[in-house]
Amino acid sequence: MSENKLEVATLAGGCFWCLEAVFEALRGVERVVSGYANGHVPNPSYEAVCTGRTGHAEVVQITFDPQVITFSDLLDVFFAIHDPTTLNRQGADVGTQYRSGIYYHSPEQQQQAEAKLTEVAAAEVWDGPLVTELQPLQAFYPAEAYHQGYFRAHPQQAYCAAVVSPKVAKFRQKFAKWLREST
Repeated sequence: MSENKLEVATLAGGCFWCLEAVFEALRGVERVVSGYANGHVPNPSYEAVCTGRTGHAEVVQITFDPQVITFSDLLDVFFAIHDPTTLNRQGADVGTQYRSGIYYHSPEQQQQAEAKLTEVAAAEVWDGPLVTELQPLQAFYPAEAYHQGYFRAHPQQAYCAAVVSPKVAKFRQKFAKWLREST
């Protein structure tokens, strides 16, 4: 790690197991924590978030070295690994907790996210309009310990084998140049 200041990004794009498995494989990412963001219930449980009544999104909070990988780079990966046109849904995962979102930590992140949203929309990669919400991070709560590093610990679990593993494989092909040496 360099001596530069680390930054934090908070992103929602469906199940946090998928996002965590991808982002922790990137060079320059120091830490990825699965959790819940921007709801109206303090310290929610996974069960409460799954009801869709707490207002939280499943997110990953990514601590990264911007001298190695930029916030814009993270957003490139983010838009490549989920469908930002499906409202409150990613594949079979349905509910407000699975929405697409960028929860910025600074005015600079907000500006970069706005620019990336414009760029992605103009590229017309997706059939529909983007539904990714862009909001300041209001609150982040780490998910329960058993959610952290879930794919690493349970690669053969049915959801991981059917959903997370193919997403990670696709990511590794597309972003091979950004992978950690040890992955």
